[in-house]
Formats: sequence, C-alpha cells, structure tokens
Amino acid sequence: MKSVLSVENLKTVFYSSHGALAAVNGVSFDLLEGETLGIVGESGSGKSVTLRSILQLVLPPGKIEAGRIMLNEVDLLTLSERKMEKIRGCEISLIFQEPSAALNPVLTVGDQIAEVLRVHRNMSYREAEKESIDYLKKVGIPDANRIISSYPHQLSGGMQQRCVIASALACQAKILFADEPTTALDVTIQAQILNLLRKLVEEDGKSMIFISHDIGAVAQVANRILVMYMGKIMESGTLSEVVDNPRHPYTRELLRSLPNMTNKRKTRLAEIKGEIPDQYNSITGCPFNNRCPQAEEICRQQEPPMKRENNRRCYCHF
Repeated sequence: MKSVLSVENLKTVFYSSHGALAAVNGVSFDLLEGETLGIVGESGSGKSVTLRSILQLVLPPGKIEAGRIMLNEVDLLTLSERKMEKIRGCEISLIFQEPSAALNPVLTVGDQIAEVLRVHRNMSYREAEKESIDYLKKVGIPDANRIISSYPHQLSGGMQQRCVIASALACQAKILFADEPTTALDVTIQAQILNLLRKLVEEDGKSMIFISHDIGAVAQVANRILVMYMGKIMESGTLSEVVDNPRHPYTRELLRSLPNMTNKRKTRLAEIKGEIPDQYNSITGCPFNNRCPQAEEICRQQEPPMKRENNRRCYCHF
C-alpha cells in the first residue's frame, strides 16, 4: 500500500532548569493509505508529542530538533506557520482527548463546525449551517437540527465527542489524528465512539493515527500497532502480530495488565512493576531495563538494535 505520511528519525526535546528531556527520540514510521495505525504506551511515552510534532504544535520549551515528516512529498518541518495552518484541517484533522476542552463554551456546536467549513472550505454561512447538520447526522447525533443550536455544556460527554469528530470530518481531510478520544468517557460510550471511528474511516477511505494508553482500545480500531516507551519505539507490526505474538517484554506487560473477563476469581489487576525512570538523566541500555522481568546485564549496558522480520520491528536483545 502507498504511504500517505512518513516520519523519519523524529526527535523532540523539552528544555528546563532540570536539563533536556527527549520526549520523542528517533521515532520513524509510515502511515499507509486507508489504514489505522495505533500508537500505544503508558502516559509520558511520547504518543501525544509525536502527533503534535507532526502538526508543529509543540510549544516552548519544546523544540523539534531532528527528523523529516513527509506529506505529499513535502517535508512539513520546512514549512512556515502560514502554510502549516492550511495543512491542519485541510490535510490532517485532529480529534482531541477532552471534548469539553476542545469545544468553545460560549459558541453553539453548529457555529463551531460552521466556522471550520467557512475557513477551510470557503462556504457561506447558510451553506456551512446546512453542511454542519449533515455532519452531525453522519456521526450519529439524533435530532441534529436541534442539537446544532445547543451549547457544549448542554450535551453529554459522548455527544460532545461526536461533535468534535464532526468538526474534524468537516474539512474532508484524508488523515485523522485521534489523541486518546475515549479517555474521558465511560465504557459504554467508549465502545460507541470506537465503533463510530472505525466505521467512518472505512467508509471514507481515510487513514488514521489512533493513540491510547489502553492497548485493548487500540486493538479495536487499528490495523497496525506501534508500541512506544520513553519516547522510543519498542515494537511494531500488524494487529495480529503484536497482540497474538508480542516480541518485546514491554508489549507483553501491557497485554498482561488488561482485565481478564473470563477469570471469575476476584484477583487484582496485573501491573507493570517499577516506575518510568527520570527522563532528564541519560539512560544506558534498553529504556525498559529497570522494569523488565527478563533483563540481563547486556540490557543495562547496550541499547538494543532493531530486529526486523518482513515489516515487523522489535528493539530487544532477546
């Protein structure tokens, strides 16, 4: 399949009085046409910073220090802010984690979707209003003619997130970024939003990057999975390869920590032992070595090389 977005050796660093923190450290991947790429990892692994780096939304003290981000044969890191404003929305749309924070509380949801259409697709107010209703219907909102005049606080969390998705779809971008879009929702609504995203991507032939700390949620929507830890890729491969036959100990620990619905005994959820190291200090060897149940001396002394098998990658000595 054709690659629609290519990220090569991306490095984003945050500076503070404590030193330099590489939130994204040498990340490379391709997003293929019509696929959903899931990026999974614990909080602080660099998932959101990766997306924000692609869109050049990293604010000081953060700085993109290296890499290339190729879209339509153009390196996004060479573009001005004015040109990037056209990329955001028209080429790549972002679905935010917190719908209540993404929506303006003093504007109706209809006005907010219509504004996107007027800015990016040059529609008149009347055209944008009609199109906004169509997009609300597309994301499964009942009585869209009434909801369009509602303010965000008048809607449930699930309805707010559907409005955010409608706004992201309105520009007809071929690439969607979903930044933990179900984190703030209860389990039932999470399942509805995941099903909705999967359906919309398949129907419109879009490509999507879906990020989450929940590997179970990622497995419901993704074709391929990329596992991140401390700003680095630990493992990547197709959904079945990573979930059914994980190669990296970190991936196995993430899967082990999922709730087991078939176990009727009231046992504690499994947890990944230890804590993420202080990323301001330089780390020797594998980033996961202090928490890995299989770590040996080589893991503490040498960074593991990439091991490739067809399109599958793993960074582990063993």
